[in-house]
Amino acid sequence: MSSPGQTPSGHAAGKSAGPQGTRVFSTAALRRYASEADFVADGPASAREPVLEGISAGLEKRRFSLRPGRQSIGRGSNNDIVVDDPSVSASHGWIIGQQRRYVIMNTLSTNGTFVNDRRIHQATLKHGDHIRLGQAELLFLTRERGARRWPALPWIVAGLLLLGLVALAWWLI
Repeated sequence: MSSPGQTPSGHAAGKSAGPQGTRVFSTAALRRYASEADFVADGPASAREPVLEGISAGLEKRRFSLRPGRQSIGRGSNNDIVVDDPSVSASHGWIIGQQRRYVIMNTLSTNGTFVNDRRIHQATLKHGDHIRLGQAELLFLTRERGARRWPALPWIVAGLLLLGLVALAWWLI
């Protein structure tokens, strides 16, 4: 394919287009087209819009934006987040976002769900958590990797000290 979003050319496994021009592709053909496409990250990570970033083989450049509410995650194409790995169950789990908190839940998957190498049934996620679904590995990000996060406390202390010095100078004058 020459550009992202372009429709693959040629017939799908010898099948012609349907009455509305819909083409039917095999799973193997779709995987081949997806691997040929220039993959663009799903979006930047932020506290308001966290992402799951793939870190295992086959998921390296994949990003999945998380949204409030419940999202299903698994190998099946009917999931909100599809992780195409044979060790991931068809319906592996849920990621639930409420009030800027994200919880991952295992839904009786065969190979389990792990957060920071601990098998879990349910866990609240925080920035940098390492998630493993079967053998597929993802990273939970609420900010971009390498971005420095300046804590608010030093700025508050500095502001209070400055305010105190101004008040002392005013009192002395």
